[in-house]
Amino acid sequence: MAKFRVGIVGTGYAAQRRAEAFLRDGRATLVAVAGQWQQAREQFASNYDLEAIAHWEDLIQRDDLDLIVVCTVNRRHGAVVRAALEAGKHVVVEYPLSLDPTEGAELIQLAQAKKRFLHVEHIELLGGLHQTIRQTLPELGEITYGHYVTLAPKAKTLPHWTYHYEDYGFPFVAALSRVNRLLDLFGAVETVTGAAQFLPADLPGYYQNCLCTAQLKFQSGVIAHLTYGKGVLIPKGDRRFQIYGEKGTLEFNGNQGTLTQGDQQTNLDAGSRRGVFLQDTVAVLDHLTADKPLYIQPEQSLYALQVAAQIQQAALGKT
Repeated sequence: MAKFRVGIVGTGYAAQRRAEAFLRDGRATLVAVAGQWQQAREQFASNYDLEAIAHWEDLIQRDDLDLIVVCTVNRRHGAVVRAALEAGKHVVVEYPLSLDPTEGAELIQLAQAKKRFLHVEHIELLGGLHQTIRQTLPELGEITYGHYVTLAPKAKTLPHWTYHYEDYGFPFVAALSRVNRLLDLFGAVETVTGAAQFLPADLPGYYQNCLCTAQLKFQSGVIAHLTYGKGVLIPKGDRRFQIYGEKGTLEFNGNQGTLTQGDQQTNLDAGSRRGVFLQDTVAVLDHLTADKPLYIQPEQSLYALQVAAQIQQAALGKT
């Protein structure tokens, strides 16, 4: 069986984990990487023994590639995915598929028309936290309420793309895993509301701090609150997930959780997120080589993107 020849767009954390995962699997071979910054792409190419290319447009047009992995800044996702599909390549993209849900829908249709594989990564569904929650959820009976908080102190040294309004995108769109996790647990959404605050940086186009909240009412009757923030105004980190049901509560602080049912408490350890990029990569290659079903379809990610865009509309009055 011929190996899938892989090109990577991006040189950051996700790209590094992808490269390591592909190197561990004999069904693929790394060929080239494209990155905006010369030092970063050359170091990446040296680390993983592949060719460095300055422009992603040139990478995508190569005839010696079958699969493009998109790990660049969020603002470019849609354009890179579209160009790769038009060039007849299979595509794996880190969420979000696009910052624009309309474009996201077009890309899914394009992949179908071109008969090319399109996968939007959602490793949050593979991690121990989500798996533990899903396994424990039936013990709560009918779910009534959820509260999911992600707060990160300190800001990246600016300029950094994750604090750039356009490169990163609206936080609930950019950090789409938060919305998608709730959808995977509670189902379709009936209504959303949202609010957002940004502290502008002195550097044009950047902010120092963001705080975004949303309330989602699900068709199942569940109401959930979602909070996401990062930056200089957040004194300490906070990663909590609380779910209330008729038979008890489930509370996680980081990866340590407690199931409470009456007077009985059970401690839960969700473990770490290590290995999730490898799991996702193996799932991709299993699908491409043996047509095994994937843990998520692009349409599910698109629905999460559409909900996130509704939150953006409610919070900012625009998409």
